[in-house]
Amino acid sequence: MSARYHQLVAARRRVNELAAGPKTIVGGIEMLALSRAETANLVVRLAKSRCGGDEPITIASANGEVISKCATDETVAELHREMDIINADGQSLVFASRLFCDKPLPERVATTDFFHDVVRQGLASGVSHYMLGASPEENLKAQERVRKLYPDVRLLGGIHGYLSDAEMDAKVQEINALRPDVLWVALGVPRQQQFCRKYGKALKGVGVIQTCGGLFNFLSGTRKRAPNWMQKFGLEWLYRIKEEPLRLFWRYAVTNPHAIYLLARHSA
Repeated sequence: MSARYHQLVAARRRVNELAAGPKTIVGGIEMLALSRAETANLVVRLAKSRCGGDEPITIASANGEVISKCATDETVAELHREMDIINADGQSLVFASRLFCDKPLPERVATTDFFHDVVRQGLASGVSHYMLGASPEENLKAQERVRKLYPDVRLLGGIHGYLSDAEMDAKVQEINALRPDVLWVALGVPRQQQFCRKYGKALKGVGVIQTCGGLFNFLSGTRKRAPNWMQKFGLEWLYRIKEEPLRLFWRYAVTNPHAIYLLARHSA
């Protein structure tokens, strides 16, 4: 087998040795079956312990759209298989796990909420953070909001995601020198997973890379969350279509039915 495969097995073994969290298969993807609070506690411990050795632990999230993409695009599927941990960021995944899985998901680990869980749990132990991604304006606004919400947070800085390859190479060296415990990477799927693959070995000073999609747009206040009742019943996607119909209507029209089929057929 390839050297990359053995490296991935070793990394996952280190994660399991530190915290052997329960896993479950939802829609064909192995996901961590812990509550938000338990998952945040795990991330803080992984980040502070630097248990990844030569590479940071990589964490991603999956929702219905990601499940659909992984089933139709082998490149995207392989990138997700390379992640050390995948959280369930979708209420439909929780519903499906309760119907079809021996080990149901306790709850949704929505990245937009989970960010705050990790920051709050990490304040006492001085967990440090760095924010990579989004536009220059959104990244700065997100940083400002985080510092306002959490005056004691160790936020080491941030940079937007619109960098050339050479600029990204240089920025990765700067980030590594800063040694953040958690590097939040908001580049979207699959760019953020490609970032983990390309720069994992170069970021030996980082504890955890947490991919986070459009998180910074919510932190900045540009995008709004759906009402709690819509989140509870798995209808946040409908609210997002209302907010961005031109960008999201056809995406969800295609991926939602496919995801429902995969959740019913490939969950265990």
